[in-house]
Amino acid sequence: MKKKKSKKIQSNTNKKSQELGQTKNSAKLILFIFGIGPIIGITIFLYSKGFFNSPNM
Repeated sequence: MKKKKSKKIQSNTNKKSQELGQTKNSAKLILFIFGIGPIIGITIFLYSKGFFNSPNM
Protein backbone atom coordinates (compact mmCIF):
# COMPACT_ATOMS: atom_id res chain seq x y z
CA MET A 1 0.00 0.00 0.00
CA LYS A 2 2.81 2.42 0.77
CA LYS A 3 4.37 1.78 -2.64
CA LYS A 4 1.10 2.53 -4.43
CA LYS A 5 0.75 5.83 -2.55
CA SER A 6 4.30 6.85 -3.40
CA LYS A 7 3.67 6.03 -7.07
CA LYS A 8 0.59 8.25 -7.08
CA ILE A 9 2.56 11.07 -5.52
CA GLN A 10 5.34 10.65 -8.08
CA SER A 11 2.92 10.67 -11.03
CA ASN A 12 1.29 13.83 -9.68
CA THR A 13 4.64 15.57 -9.28
CA ASN A 14 5.67 14.43 -12.76
CA LYS A 15 2.49 15.89 -14.25
CA LYS A 16 3.01 19.14 -12.35
CA SER A 17 6.62 19.43 -13.52
CA GLN A 18 5.56 18.75 -17.13
CA GLU A 19 2.87 21.44 -16.89
CA LEU A 20 5.40 23.82 -15.38
CA GLY A 21 7.78 23.10 -18.25
CA GLN A 22 5.03 23.81 -20.79
CA THR A 23 4.08 27.09 -19.13
CA LYS A 24 7.75 28.12 -18.97
CA ASN A 25 8.17 27.37 -22.68
CA SER A 26 5.00 29.26 -23.63
CA ALA A 27 6.08 32.18 -21.45
CA LYS A 28 9.46 32.24 -23.17
CA LEU A 29 7.74 32.14 -26.57
CA ILE A 30 5.40 35.01 -25.67
CA LEU A 31 8.27 37.10 -24.29
CA PHE A 32 10.29 36.41 -27.44
CA ILE A 33 7.41 37.43 -29.73
CA PHE A 34 6.58 40.59 -27.80
CA GLY A 35 10.29 41.42 -27.38
CA ILE A 36 11.54 40.82 -30.92
CA GLY A 37 8.30 41.60 -32.80
CA PRO A 38 8.21 45.36 -32.08
CA ILE A 39 11.94 45.69 -32.85
CA ILE A 40 11.41 44.08 -36.26
CA GLY A 41 8.31 46.21 -36.85
CA ILE A 42 10.13 49.45 -35.97
CA THR A 43 13.07 48.46 -38.20
CA ILE A 44 10.75 47.78 -41.17
CA PHE A 45 8.90 51.06 -40.56
CA LEU A 46 12.10 53.11 -40.40
CA TYR A 47 13.49 51.35 -43.47
CA SER A 48 10.32 52.13 -45.43
CA LYS A 49 10.64 55.81 -44.44
CA GLY A 50 14.26 55.89 -45.71
CA PHE A 51 15.89 56.17 -42.28
CA PHE A 52 18.76 53.82 -43.13
CA ASN A 53 19.51 55.31 -46.56
CA SER A 54 22.61 57.48 -46.75
CA PRO A 55 21.77 61.16 -47.27
CA ASN A 56 22.40 62.57 -50.76
CA MET A 57 24.58 65.66 -50.88
